[in-house]
Amino acid sequence: MYAVINDRGRQYRAVQGDRLTLDRLDAEVGTMLDLPIMLLADGAGVKVGSPAVAGAKATCKVLSHPRGEKVIVTKYKRRKRNLRRRGYRHDQSVVEVVSITG
Repeated sequence: MYAVINDRGRQYRAVQGDRLTLDRLDAEVGTMLDLPIMLLADGAGVKVGSPAVAGAKATCKVLSHPRGEKVIVTKYKRRKRNLRRRGYRHDQSVVEVVSITG
């Protein structure tokens, strides 16, 4: 059984026991979250919600709050001797899908 879950406008395919990397959540490590399910598929068939499947939810546990890989942004203006570099790291949260009910 798998589900497509929604987290603040982004969709993720999840199976029970999966670890997902989401955008940073305002939740402490160890907190349990309930995320809505957009699509639920099992051996019997597929349920598609509009926008979410009624009565279905994915329970997730927050494991950690790491930062992503560093991205270097470079701006360059030719003939002006202007070069600017900036680094950026995206804040993330790692969650584990504990159960999918629906």
